[in-house]
Amino acid sequence: MSTMRELLVINPNTTTAITETLTSLVRASVPADVRVHAVTAAFGAPYISDETAYAVAGHAALKAWQQASLARATPFDGVIVGCFGDPGLFALREAAHCPVTGLAEGAIQEAIRRMADSLPTGKARCAIVTGGAAWGPMLRKLLPTLAGGERVAAIETVALTGAQLRADPAAAAALLVQACRKVRLEHGADAIILGGAGLGGLAASLQEHIDVPLIDSVLAAARQVWFAPPSAGQGMPAWL
Repeated sequence: MSTMRELLVINPNTTTAITETLTSLVRASVPADVRVHAVTAAFGAPYISDETAYAVAGHAALKAWQQASLARATPFDGVIVGCFGDPGLFALREAAHCPVTGLAEGAIQEAIRRMADSLPTGKARCAIVTGGAAWGPMLRKLLPTLAGGERVAAIETVALTGAQLRADPAAAAALLVQACRKVRLEHGADAIILGGAGLGGLAASLQEHIDVPLIDSVLAAARQVWFAPPSAGQGMPAWL
């Protein structure tokens, strides 16, 4: 008799539509022995677009994990932070008893794996394309803290946010293809990450327009969570 693996997906913003998108994409991509649970942050911003919202999202993600864990008799087997920025990742990795990754870290690891299939020298570089200009500097600060972050050659943002891109597929396709071609031409990217929950599911439809692998950050995290660095399993501090 097979044992189910229990995977928790945390949306660290308060928009339930994003949670629904994450849940649908992850459930459609995981093996049959993985059961997906999803939670939405109980407080914070509806969209994370600045450092304040990002800081609060880390706290909200940690509390969401705590509350979801307390409702269970056994620990989760994996946790995904469903934001391309991974708020709360390292706190969750300290507290949880299972592998934890975020959309950014998971996508970078997936890109490295995909690039190694054709470029095994380790010299290949990927690029990130995402929505919302504010994310450019925020991601540049995050990358040095993530495993494989040094393999990212460029970050390109488009003016529309992830939610706006998802709401207008035609505009999204044009903007994202243009941005992908730019990082391919100007930075020689060997793989391109489409970062963010709002961009989830778009890579497959855009791949025919780009001559290097496009990485869907949501699907990548769902695959890579099981290979994430070990967690410390310290649990939540008593004062929180």
